[in-house]
This record gives sequence, structure tokens and C-alpha cells, in this order.
Amino acid sequence: MNAAVNAVLAQDGGAAANPVLNISIFLVFVIGTLAIVFYVNSRHAKKTAADFYTAGGGFSGTQNGFAIAGDYLSAASFLGIAGAIAINGYDGFLYSIGFLVAWLVALLLVAELLRNTGRFTMGDVLAFRMRQRPVRAAAATSTLAVSFFYLLAQMAGAGALVSLLLGVSGAFAQGAVIAVVGVVMIAYVLIGGMRGTTWVQMIKAVLLIAGTLVMTIWALALFGFNFSALLGAAVDANPDAGAGLLSPGLQYGATTTSKIDFISLGLALVLGTAGLPHVLMRFYTVPTAKEARKSVEWAIWLIGLFYLFTLVIGYAAGALVGKETILDAPGRVNSAAPLLAYELGGPILLGVIAAVAFATILAVVAGLTITASASFAHDVYINVIKKGDVVDTEATQVKVARRTAIVIGIVAILGGILARNQNVAFLVALAFAVAASANLPTILYSLFWKRFNTTGALFSIYGGLATTLLLIVFSPVVSGRGEDAPTPSIFPEADFMLFPLSNPGLVSIPMSFLLGAVGTYVGQKRHDGSKYAEMEVRSLTGAGIAKASSH
Repeated sequence: MNAAVNAVLAQDGGAAANPVLNISIFLVFVIGTLAIVFYVNSRHAKKTAADFYTAGGGFSGTQNGFAIAGDYLSAASFLGIAGAIAINGYDGFLYSIGFLVAWLVALLLVAELLRNTGRFTMGDVLAFRMRQRPVRAAAATSTLAVSFFYLLAQMAGAGALVSLLLGVSGAFAQGAVIAVVGVVMIAYVLIGGMRGTTWVQMIKAVLLIAGTLVMTIWALALFGFNFSALLGAAVDANPDAGAGLLSPGLQYGATTTSKIDFISLGLALVLGTAGLPHVLMRFYTVPTAKEARKSVEWAIWLIGLFYLFTLVIGYAAGALVGKETILDAPGRVNSAAPLLAYELGGPILLGVIAAVAFATILAVVAGLTITASASFAHDVYINVIKKGDVVDTEATQVKVARRTAIVIGIVAILGGILARNQNVAFLVALAFAVAASANLPTILYSLFWKRFNTTGALFSIYGGLATTLLLIVFSPVVSGRGEDAPTPSIFPEADFMLFPLSNPGLVSIPMSFLLGAVGTYVGQKRHDGSKYAEMEVRSLTGAGIAKASSH
């Protein structure tokens, strides 16, 4: 059966069994969700900045929990992790552990305090007791950097997966699909703002979890609901790895450098989530800090459940499809889940999983776009460029945010087309590394360190961002690994590698904390203790949020 699946999916550059069926299911989802966005938008006539950015804080903790899950579970989580488990077993599942544990950091250190202190963006929190213009500009720079690389990864992923899921190939066809994804993304944001985007994310979360649940139950049923039998079949189907699928070291090896590299990646994943701008912004879509905490609790349960499903799906793909078939198919590792869907349910289940994969991309890119546009309009245009001197601030913010969303969408489309053949995992890891290195240290210092000042914030944000980008450029991800390597570099024929780790988190995160401390002590000697006391009260009670964010 493996050979038959491979033949069907590899024919003509990756015809995914029935492209017409896949496109039809995808169009049903897009038209359906756009109709919901229109309906939701028509019921809420208010077009204030709060309504556009955060839906006026009108979602419950449960609703926001589903939206967070829909925003967080990207195509990389669904297709990438399932494929990593199918090929590398235990090591692949460690990605799931890192992504899930990260939410404990967000729950314990960030969610409630951030919700109580800010109003729209991360810049609201950082600028409360600092000089407004330089800190907001720095926060917006970091937000746009993270959003851009995350957007690039999702858009590039759409192009890379199209040959497998829709049966088309070539630069023009992949570019056309990326353009369609970008246009629909812009439509979601312009029509529905955060309210419409949130509903899309909730729907996508339900579809994704339901789809993976069906595949999990179906796969387990083939082995008598005996997970041990499934693991044994995966080991038998992959004689090269054997029992190595069930123990660490298959993907990262046993060298000291590879072990340190994995620690660095894990650190970036665990700490990066609490610094992702599009995740932080979701805490403002609920009315109280209690609901923010509740939304994170719901998200943890939903995301944890999903990652348990990917454990079964990954090993089932290894057992029923096989490593060789997966790696030979278009999309390589990313093809594991769709190949398993075809193995289990034929063209119909594959079509549904194809639609879910594209729904995943659409929901994530819509959330990223509205976050980036809000940061530019609220932090840069209103507070930096216009210095708060705007006659109709609310209407102007919404107008600027809409125009920014269009620009960001166009840039994401062009970037996705150019990066369609690049290493998507690298782009995602870079986004997490930037978030962990530039955003999180500054947020924690602002919330918990009384002496922290403007100079420290600028050192931490810009220093963390620069360190991350510099180390990535000279890492083996960019050069030094040829075409024959298991994971080739972006420029495999070049070799200017100076930094041995693929992810810079182990160096860049401590560096950002250090730079924040150094900047604080070399900057202004006097600090306003009363502003910190006021911020502390607000972070614990939520009193005066609008005033705190109206500068």
C-alpha cells in the first residue's frame, strides 16, 4: 500500500489524489468563514480602535482560549511536528513538549499582568514608566520583526505544501497560491478586525482538533487501540532507526554540539511563546485578567490535547506509510500527516486535511497581520510620528491600521514567493528566538524590576534583536552545510559559518537580559519609584488601564 500511496501523491510533481476535491473543500471553508466575518462585523457597528484591535475586550476566556489555540497551532505544528515524530520519533515529540511547556511561562509570568497593564500592544506596557517615543519605536520594531519572520514562514509554507495538497507545481502556481492566501488574509483583517479574525481562529481550532481526533482514533483502531502495538509497528517499519525511534538522539545525534544546539532550541521555544506579539495581544481581547488567565488555561488543555494527537499521528504515519515513502513524496517530512490521511480515508479525508492545513495558515497569518498593523498604527504612527497630536485619534488609528494591513499583506505575499523554497523551520525558529531575546526580557524587567529604565529597555530590545540576527546569519542554518546534509543550509554552496549552533537562544537570551541590566545602570541614575508603584498596582488590579495606554 505504501508504494501505491507514494505513486498517487508523487505523480506529476505531487498530485494529491484529487486536487479538485481539495480545492473545493478549501473554497467551502474560505467562503464560509468570510460569510461569518461579514455577519459578525455587521452586528457590531462600532469602529473604534479598541474594537478593531481587541474586539473591545468582548470575548470570554473560553472563546479566547480556543482563539489562542487556533492562533498558536500553525502549519508547522500540525504538519511539521507530525512529520518530525514519524521520521525521528522521540526527538520529534520534544518539539511538542517545548511548545506546550512554554504556556506555563505565559500563564505564570505574563498573561494577567500584561492584561492589567496595557490596552492594545506590548508597547503600552513597556512605555508606561519609560520615555514614550523611543520605547514604543523599539517595541514596534521588535513586533514587526517577529511578525514578519513568522508571516514569511507561514506564507512560504503555503507555497511549499501546495504541490502535495493541490497537485500543482512550478514557481508561478506556488506564487499564485501564496497570493490567494495573502488576499484572503487581508480580507479577514479589513472586514472583521480582531473580532472577525478571532472567530476564524476559533473555527480553525475546532476543525484542526476534530480532524486530528478522527485520524488518531482511526489509526489507533487499526492496532486494537493498543498504543504499544502502534509503537512496535513504527519500529518494525523503520529498520534503519529501529528502537531509536523510542529514545532520544535520533535527530540531534550524540555529539556535544548537537546536544547544546537542542538545549538552545528548547530555550527559545519555551521562552519565546511568552514574547510573541500576536499571542500577547490576545490577552487584551478579554474583559478581565481573570478571563485572561482562564483563556490561557483553556489554551493549555486544547494545545496539549492536540500534541497528544500528533504523537499518535506521527508514529502511525511511520508505521502505515513509512519513512522512505514520506521522504520521497513532495513536501518530504511535511507530507507525513496528509499521507496518513490518504492511507486511512482516501481522497476525501486527504481533502479535509488539506483544507485544515490551509485553514491553519489563514488563521495564523490573519492574527499576525492585525498584530503588526496595530503596533505600527498605535505605537509608531500615533505616539511616535504624530506624538499623540491627532484630532480624531480613534478613527485615524483604524484608518492607518487598515492601510498598514494591506501593506503588510503585500510584503508577506512577495516575501513568501521569494522564500517559497527556503527553510521554513529556520524562519519559525528565528521568530521564536527574536521574541525570547528581545521581547520577554524587556517585559519581565518592566513588570518586576523597579530600577529598570528607558536605556535598559532600548539596550535589551535592540541588543537582543541584533544579537539574534547576527548569530543566525553566521550559523549553519545559513551556510556551511552542503546539499548532502540531512538539513542543508539556505546557501549550501557558501561557508561563512562562525557560530556552531542552529538556534541562537542559548546565547542571545542571556545577552538580552545582560544588556538590559547594563543599559539600566549606565543610563539615567534617577528613576521614578512612584511610576513603578503605580504600574505594580495596575498590574495586580487592572485599575486605570485606559489611562495607562492613552499616551
